[in-house]
Amino acid sequence: MSKDAVTTATAGSRTDAAQAPADAGDAGYSKDLKARHVNMIAIGGAIGTGLFLGAGGRLHTAGPALALAYLVCGVFAFFVVRALGELVLYRPSSGSFVSYAREFLGEKGAYVAGWMYFLNWSTTGIADITAIALYTHYWSLFTSIPQWALALAALAVVLAVNLISVRIFGEMEFWFAIIKVATLVGFMLIGVFLLATRHEVGGRTPGVGMITDHGGVLPHGVMPVVLVMQGVIFAYAALELVGVAAGETAEPEKVVPRAVNSIMWRVGLFYVGSVVLLALLLPGSVYSADESPFGTVLSRIGVPAAGDVMNLVVLTAAMSSLNSGLYSTGRILRSMATAGSAPRFTARMNRSQVPYGGILLTCAVCVLGVGLNYLVPSQAFEIVLNVASLGIVSTWVIIMICHLVFVRRARSGLLTRPSFRLPGSPVTELTTIAFLLAVLALMWNDPEVGRKTLLLIPLIAAMLAAGWFAVRHRVEAAADSERPTR
Repeated sequence: MSKDAVTTATAGSRTDAAQAPADAGDAGYSKDLKARHVNMIAIGGAIGTGLFLGAGGRLHTAGPALALAYLVCGVFAFFVVRALGELVLYRPSSGSFVSYAREFLGEKGAYVAGWMYFLNWSTTGIADITAIALYTHYWSLFTSIPQWALALAALAVVLAVNLISVRIFGEMEFWFAIIKVATLVGFMLIGVFLLATRHEVGGRTPGVGMITDHGGVLPHGVMPVVLVMQGVIFAYAALELVGVAAGETAEPEKVVPRAVNSIMWRVGLFYVGSVVLLALLLPGSVYSADESPFGTVLSRIGVPAAGDVMNLVVLTAAMSSLNSGLYSTGRILRSMATAGSAPRFTARMNRSQVPYGGILLTCAVCVLGVGLNYLVPSQAFEIVLNVASLGIVSTWVIIMICHLVFVRRARSGLLTRPSFRLPGSPVTELTTIAFLLAVLALMWNDPEVGRKTLLLIPLIAAMLAAGWFAVRHRVEAAADSERPTR
């Protein structure tokens, strides 16, 4: 939908979401996602490889203060999802924030939002298949298989499942989330028991002494905590998936508020709570990026096959993330394709009402990740994680900008806000935007990875500009075809 069409559509006062301008990319979808699917998708978005895979290395680097980093980033992540939730109740759309960017920021805004989100999930997909390959190598049965081959096999399996139907996607995410939640709850119960009974963990007595006797909350100073922030942001990078999934559920007005509001306590319990437990059970120096921190603890207390169990859970988390990435980019690209800013084939749907064109495009980029695993297997995960961080930060910033414009139009009487609202507007949006930009700026203090990542921004900007000039005539033609004739 063009900017002019949006302006025309919003010229009068609205009394409900049904009067909101439609997104042509929403046509043809089934409404097969149930409330339990969306709720567990929200949980799955809050628990992934960023916790199961990334927390060990971050604890080693930042120490117990990592829990504070998770808390701070979690609060701002909640603000983003709460703002998106309000926009969803105003007008549910499978195009999600790209559709809202089109309405409130124009076609250029939608173009940038969509392709930066595609950058996020396509590189996250590479990180996921890398994680799957790395953790499959844990078992001796697979050690002789090259890392790139395992990555390709994982991609093929998830692609096949994702193309069947949205109901199958929802069921997969439901059970993936059940496994992740059950694992974390089980670990936390074990951790609390170890603390309460003062049971030794690897020859050490757990408790506050694990922190005070090993450098305190900030054993390496403040800067390491600051530098892990982009990784922590990445850990929350699937929370916005709730907005995309809302377009394929029959009752978004009931499902979305419940799912969004539950995110905050999940962040507090699963991320902050588990990291605090890990810090109380063992010194941060014991954990490493090469092993799940939960597996580290369980193996130190002699739990049989602890490493096998945690590897299976990490594989589940990575498969879930990859599954979610293919799902969301397929819907986002279809919304863009109907407006002319993505390749035409990404608008195509199969008989099961799955936008297979966009899913295949994301898979094509992930295949490049298979090549990355072949060329630099030891560095593949860290490289793509930081590029993905650029994508998710830009997506969250665009969501907050869209919400600012949305609220401004509501105050002008052009539309009506739903009762489910982001509190504290516009201070909340502006503070969140400032925080996200500060995280990017502080990456400059990391010369090895962060600074190199920031140097990619001019290249990405140039590619976006070149791409816009390539598609702008098609976008204008699509906008003209949607304008009502007089």
